Amino acid sequence: MSARLETLVNDLARGALVPYLGPGALTGAVDPVTGEAIPADSDRLILAMNDGKPMSKRLMWEFPRAAMNVELKRGRAAVHRFLDTTYGQRAWTRAPLHDWLKTLRPAYAIDINRDTQLQESYADAPHTLIRGIARTGGTDYRFRIHAYDGTSYRELDQNAVDPGLPVLFKPMGSPRPDATYIASDADYVDYLTELMGGFGIPAFLKSSRVDRRYLFLGLSLRRDTERMVMSDIIYGAASPAGWALIPEPTDKERRYCESKDIVIVEADIPDLLAAAGWRGSPDTTG
Repeated sequence: MSARLETLVNDLARGALVPYLGPGALTGAVDPVTGEAIPADSDRLILAMNDGKPMSKRLMWEFPRAAMNVELKRGRAAVHRFLDTTYGQRAWTRAPLHDWLKTLRPAYAIDINRDTQLQESYADAPHTLIRGIARTGGTDYRFRIHAYDGTSYRELDQNAVDPGLPVLFKPMGSPRPDATYIASDADYVDYLTELMGGFGIPAFLKSSRVDRRYLFLGLSLRRDTERMVMSDIIYGAASPAGWALIPEPTDKERRYCESKDIVIVEADIPDLLAAAGWRGSPDTTG
């Protein structure tokens, strides 16, 4: 197992693997005052959105369903205010995985979380930021692109992207440079429809992703929504498509990964960091 993890570390470091970050990538990020873990996975997000109280069993199944319920009762803006407050206004310590990835600065990274830690890792480096959008008029596309010059972001057309810069793809959005999110069922229906139709990813990224391989970190593959997003984003991958760190995979996850030509590694992010010899960064606040 350690040899496999060391190989994955080396392949990630040399750019042979694209990191694909799920909610578990934020493990270890906490409120520096209270010690509360950052809401990242579905359950924590739902509880945080509902003032710490569980919702019905049907709504607790996944965050988009619960967010749709809040949207129907209080409006779409209520969901976005919650996400803005959580990820744009509160301070969180850095997750160990993000601190390690910052030392690697991958040329291409995918992050389905809505926080800013990945962007903060490139705060002193020019890069291209791609974020998903949904239920918006005036465009056929379901993404926005911003170029970062080392100081600030500016929006630009996909044909103006500098191909030599690192690409940060956050399909579910983030609060910076301005807020955009994919959150509720209605958002996902719109986004996934256009993603499957070819309008959710810029043309240059569709070309460059052919024959790529991925390392899935902190990603549960038990829920259909996250599986559909992942399947379309990695379309055109090599064989095998990549490796998924899942410490205790379910039968459903095993079958799904086999169908997508993804190899399961029964380990977790701390095991990967140990294989990398990572002992942490002195700068742990973000």
